[in-house]
Amino acid sequence: MKKLLALAVVAGGVLFVIKRNKDAKAEADLWREATAPTERPFGSVSANGSAPAKAAEAGRNN
Repeated sequence: MKKLLALAVVAGGVLFVIKRNKDAKAEADLWREATAPTERPFGSVSANGSAPAKAAEAGRNN
């Protein structure tokens, strides 16, 4: 009985580690996709929500 319980604990641990690694890979892929540069510009708004350098400089010259 103890051997079966030990086997179940080891199998559960292995499955937990596999699931955790799969979740970490999925999160890394999602983060990589979300932070990847885009091919076309958004106009006056940059991808991260801040003002582009040209617009920021134009405001300081006034």
